[in-house]
Amino acid sequence: MTITLREACESDAAFLLEVYESTRADELALVSWSDEQKEAFLKFQFDAQHGFYHDQYPQASYNIILQDSEPVGRLYVLREDDQMRILDVTVLPRYRNAGVGTALMRELLTEGAQTRRPVHIWVEHFNPSLRLFERLGFSRIQEEGINFLMEWQAEK
Repeated sequence: MTITLREACESDAAFLLEVYESTRADELALVSWSDEQKEAFLKFQFDAQHGFYHDQYPQASYNIILQDSEPVGRLYVLREDDQMRILDVTVLPRYRNAGVGTALMRELLTEGAQTRRPVHIWVEHFNPSLRLFERLGFSRIQEEGINFLMEWQAEK
């Protein structure tokens, strides 16, 4: 299994929407909306999130995660002078629990260690990836509503 990244481009819009939809599937299973209503809601929410990220963090890297050249998720990272912020990392459900996320995070942690920058990510307390971040050595440094700000720092 080879995990690589490539810059997201306009032709990835449908794939990025699919990735976003996968993050909301459990939530939308609980509502009695029609498929058309769910689709419209997801498109609206995706567009809002996508616009927010690009407006607020234009200097971030927006990448498609590839497993053996096949798109399997997205990784958005903001590299600042004093920290690296993972804005979003999402792997499609059918590719989860196969080491993709772990491989990506280890690469980012290596970069953080080499550049002497802590790595941060906000994670919802019910998100299964919380266990991955804790296993990789991230610590909870702040709580805001249902989210934890997680931080990883290289040992000094």
